[in-house]
Amino acid sequence: MPVSRFATHACVLLLVFAGGCGYMVGGAFDYQVRTVAVPVFKSETNRRDLEYLLTEAVQKEIQTRTHFRLVRADTADTVLHGRIIDSRKDVLGITAFDDPRELQNSLVVEVRWEDRRNGRVHTHHLPIRDLQRHLSAQTAFAPEVGQSQATATDAAVRELATSIVDMMETPW
Repeated sequence: MPVSRFATHACVLLLVFAGGCGYMVGGAFDYQVRTVAVPVFKSETNRRDLEYLLTEAVQKEIQTRTHFRLVRADTADTVLHGRIIDSRKDVLGITAFDDPRELQNSLVVEVRWEDRRNGRVHTHHLPIRDLQRHLSAQTAFAPEVGQSQATATDAAVRELATSIVDMMETPW
């Protein structure tokens, strides 16, 4: 009999200590949300097809990392709206002949995650009183070694998609 009481106390202590060490019971995403719609992001840039690349990357990231099922907006529990605010290419370094040696590709996105069941916006990872979140990604590339604007854009899009899905995680 004393062994089972000891085992019970040990399990309780283990759960108490594990709770304080950054571990959590359950998944990282809200299980009350079952479906999400990700309409094509809007774009305020002149970069062609960037909104389609980012939308597809976000959808793939959601399918890979979460339990959410992607559906149309009219049947979804939640809708993830996105807008590409800025896309920029800056020169970081030049050669002696003023040719760009290293460049930086930057993307800035505004994201809003709306709950269609109650009309509220998920704000648990957003600043207080802010209903949308600005996320950005920067990637450097060097044309001299075979890197291109396309590879830098792809890396920035993947980084943004990861950040967007991270934002959808349940807060601690």
